[in-house]
Amino acid sequence: MSDKIFSGSRRGLLSVWGFNIDEGKEMQSNLKNKVILSLIWKLLERGGTQGIQFILQIILARLLLPKDFGLIVLVTIFITVANVFVQSGLNTALIQKKNTNDLDYSSVFYFNIIVACILYFIIYLCAPLIANYFSEPELVTILRALSITLIIGAFQSIQNAIIAIRMLFKLLLQSSLFSIVISGTLGIAMAYLGFGVWSLVIQQITNTFLVTLILFLTLKWRPKLIFSLERLRELFKNGWKILGASLAEAIYTNLRSLIISKMFTADILGFYNRGKQFPAIVVTNINGSILDVMLPTFSSQQDNIQKVKEILRRSIASSSFIVFPMMIGMAVIAEPLTYLLLTEKWLPAVPFLQIYCLIFALWPYQTAHMQAVIAIGRGDIYLAREVITKIIGLVILGITLFYGVNGIVIGEFLSSILATILFSSPNIKLLNYSYKEQFKDIIPSLAISLLMGLVAFSIKWMGLSMLHTLIIQLAVGIVVYFGLAMIFKIEVYRYLINTVKQMINKGKITSTENIIFKKNI
Repeated sequence: MSDKIFSGSRRGLLSVWGFNIDEGKEMQSNLKNKVILSLIWKLLERGGTQGIQFILQIILARLLLPKDFGLIVLVTIFITVANVFVQSGLNTALIQKKNTNDLDYSSVFYFNIIVACILYFIIYLCAPLIANYFSEPELVTILRALSITLIIGAFQSIQNAIIAIRMLFKLLLQSSLFSIVISGTLGIAMAYLGFGVWSLVIQQITNTFLVTLILFLTLKWRPKLIFSLERLRELFKNGWKILGASLAEAIYTNLRSLIISKMFTADILGFYNRGKQFPAIVVTNINGSILDVMLPTFSSQQDNIQKVKEILRRSIASSSFIVFPMMIGMAVIAEPLTYLLLTEKWLPAVPFLQIYCLIFALWPYQTAHMQAVIAIGRGDIYLAREVITKIIGLVILGITLFYGVNGIVIGEFLSSILATILFSSPNIKLLNYSYKEQFKDIIPSLAISLLMGLVAFSIKWMGLSMLHTLIIQLAVGIVVYFGLAMIFKIEVYRYLINTVKQMINKGKITSTENIIFKKNI
């Protein structure tokens, strides 16, 4: 298969996402607009909500005790795992399925409600046992109260699937921003009035309720009194693999927090989670936005392997250009950033923050590969890779437990490197996407990001104040990164700049004559 997958002077913006120009310019333009604009709305939705949430967390961290956050972290772990059964599997199968109808939607809707109620009942009964295990009596009422979000969230599960299928992310942006502002304001007010951990509980319940209510009122779909076990079985054939992988991921991701909360102090758990929070907000926003849009895009082209490969390459190249400098830059400015935002008492979180920047930098690469695998109907490969990587991660975790919390985090970084290799390997065969091509898609962005990081890091030795160090590092980092991108004529940089220019100058996405992927990519 030729390497010249993006060459040709008349391939426009659509072709670099993987669609052939010969298939009809009108269809290309419509689909092109839909993909790019949906991605922008999704970025705004995630960026807006997570940005506001980030600010709220900083304010709340100054008002509440570390123990309050520790309790919420523990409770959230159990709810997150339970929520996988409600929001994953069948919902993903709905997005992938062609020609879905009300029978599919209604069947999944009622099934999700039933599952959510059962899970809430189980958590309600198990709450005293969980509280006793962690020696935290307060967990009983907190867990029982916050678990109600499982049932509330189940009512928006189909709305979320429809939004993904139709790419109506502007609607999600509006509902999310409104909900997070109202619930966040309520949470801060309660914290100021001395409600402690319950300000966080009420904040999360209110946010889930408002998002669900707004989506239910604004999205025209309503459940009908129809139900089909046959449709559920059909969706479950592929959905169970996604469910299994998502469940393994949820348990595996939160296992370290559970272990740390049991073996170490609440303060260390707080530092660990704060260090993870900063890079997580950035990467889950960017990476999640791309993947939410790319799953239906991949699925719409699942019968054409070459097009899936082209879309995957563009997705990896674009996300790498954005994520790599952000993560390397954040690792460099970790100390002044933490000091200025969270005060000196949070400085022990800096080492965790820096290591997690390296871990999250690999996420776009891993998840883009697996998204393509899922879209072409190979959920079995996805599940198998998830199981293998989790087994390896558990082995490494078991070894690093004896080296303290720092050893646990370093072990997670090693696990992430191995996961990257395992997740990318299936597409060598499935999509004929060789490691040579994969390296060519990420090395340019990685190289200039590392150079930028070295230059910005040197500012630290100037002996300036934390504020001045942070400002200069940010300014120098931005100038160096984009300067290197222009000097070395990084293709993805030119692609993104042209895309932004088209949207600003024309107000819409139109065909472009001058975006060419290098012939030797």
